[in-house]
Amino acid sequence: MFDREMVLKEFDQEMAVTREALSRVPADRLDWRPHEKSMTLGELATHLAILPSWVGPVLTDKELNLAGENEAASSRETPGPRSILERFNENVEEARGRLEKTKTGNLEDPWTLRSGDQVFFTLPRWTVLRRSVLNHIIHHRAQLGVYLRLLDLEVPGSYGPTAHDAQPTTPAPPSQ
Repeated sequence: MFDREMVLKEFDQEMAVTREALSRVPADRLDWRPHEKSMTLGELATHLAILPSWVGPVLTDKELNLAGENEAASSRETPGPRSILERFNENVEEARGRLEKTKTGNLEDPWTLRSGDQVFFTLPRWTVLRRSVLNHIIHHRAQLGVYLRLLDLEVPGSYGPTAHDAQPTTPAPPSQ
């Protein structure tokens, strides 16, 4: 069952943590990638900025067809960190507004993700919101955390302190 207040609370918490991670993306390392098959830091940050915009199509359309999206995305320059963060904030604001207005009636309706004739999945809208939007953001935010760590940059905590945060010291056991 869709609990709007619970979803909005979780959405707000996850977007705040994601915003903090995106705020640490350095402008001089956008082309860096940990492996040749990996996205660049700029591509990953841009992908994270775009993902909240999926809320609208999931709630209002029957499907999303990615055909042609990859070519268009690869031909664009990666924006700077400030533009990435602004885009993320705009997408989060719009997504939250749509979630606030969501009626439970159509959340069980099927929704499809495809690329041309290739269907990746057809699932209830609620499942897509949870799995392909929110969990997808969390997944890529964790990936961004690894990138930041590999670049020896401070990684924000998602659900608690990180190695960069002050750790309390445990007193040594008394000697005998």
